[in-house]
Amino acid sequence: MKNLMRKTIQFHNNNKRNANETGIKEKNGRKTNRLSRILEYRNISKIDKIRGIKDFALYSLLICGALFVSLNSSEIFADEKENTRLVALESYNINKSSIDNNSKDNSNSSNISKLIIPETAKGPEIPSKGYLVEEIRDGLYWVTDGAYQTIFLVTDEGVVAVDAPPSIGKYYLKAISEVTDKPITHVIYSHGHIDHIGAAGIFPKDAVYIAHEETAAELQRAKSVAINVSMVPPIPTVTFLNNYTLEIGNQILKLDYHGPNHHDGNIFIYLPKQKVLMLVDVIFPGWVPFPYLAVSKDIAGYIKAHDIVLDNYKFDTFVGGHLTRLGTVEDVKIQKEFIYDLQIASAKANNEILLSNIAKQLGGFENPWAVFAKYNDAVDERIAQEMLPKWGDKLGGTHDVIKSHGFAMSEAGRIDPTAQALLHDSIFVYR
Repeated sequence: MKNLMRKTIQFHNNNKRNANETGIKEKNGRKTNRLSRILEYRNISKIDKIRGIKDFALYSLLICGALFVSLNSSEIFADEKENTRLVALESYNINKSSIDNNSKDNSNSSNISKLIIPETAKGPEIPSKGYLVEEIRDGLYWVTDGAYQTIFLVTDEGVVAVDAPPSIGKYYLKAISEVTDKPITHVIYSHGHIDHIGAAGIFPKDAVYIAHEETAAELQRAKSVAINVSMVPPIPTVTFLNNYTLEIGNQILKLDYHGPNHHDGNIFIYLPKQKVLMLVDVIFPGWVPFPYLAVSKDIAGYIKAHDIVLDNYKFDTFVGGHLTRLGTVEDVKIQKEFIYDLQIASAKANNEILLSNIAKQLGGFENPWAVFAKYNDAVDERIAQEMLPKWGDKLGGTHDVIKSHGFAMSEAGRIDPTAQALLHDSIFVYR
């Protein structure tokens, strides 16, 4: 900043000296306005690097430099001061107008999103106490705060709790106590993500904690690096690789692992007596998935999970771990259709929009990240245009996060061989 000010003063003094030497005293000569000088400053090496940027903050920096000169020079031309003020005012008005327009656009977008939440995405009203607990059937209950949801099973011998989302954690024990006074004997982790099991420390230390081997390994790793080990959920005491059946009292839970999907170790929790299936962070009844396809680690596994749900389990009620309501077989079929359409739109965009063409528009690969950013934006926009006419008012949140889903699916289709095959595309798209 100091160097810029020094060069600004030097430039001003040189101009003033040249004016004195040539004897230019006429009013026309004095009308060399501050904006022209600012534009001429591009010859200064540091300013040259930011040529063409129209950001208001940059204009403000340059204008401040001009004002600094005015305040520290003995001769100030009145018309130059006025020009400087006008430049600053014009820049402010232009940017204020832009900000106001953006605010209006964002407001309109937000209002549209609120207006198009379909009725099928809405769930039961959450009581003023902050949570809802209801029996699904035969001793199986679900508890929700409207953003997260989980289940617990009451048996002859005690309670089996599944997961412990932190947002529900402060209510979880209260919800169970409203239903039964039996102790919590078993805890099941759906997978290792903290937003679903982070409050598991509320349960008895002598309970049996059950999870997939991958989940146990992840928690062990977290504990090994944590300074405060109490922040890590209890390590599972029972683990399994493929399948595990928990028979307790008069109830049965079947735990299955079909490979990675949303996350390594993410299991299918099935209660045959109640005809209920729980699979977390994959299917979101009434809504599109959480952004970027629920930040899934394995997109190909995520896609296949829909078929596994429909082909391997007979259920009436689906528990997805998130949002407003429980699901049905029909909800799974609807999301499978959404994902399939997203695959087709992503494959189509990958093939039609070429990275090489984007590079030509930007004059080459001098700034590779700028090329990739523009390319990703173009692909995501094309996918959104394909998806919104059909899904915009069918699933909640589509307008809000569809571009993130487009990025997740198209990127997987570009770099992951299995995902690429599932996108019905047999060639690499980088050309």
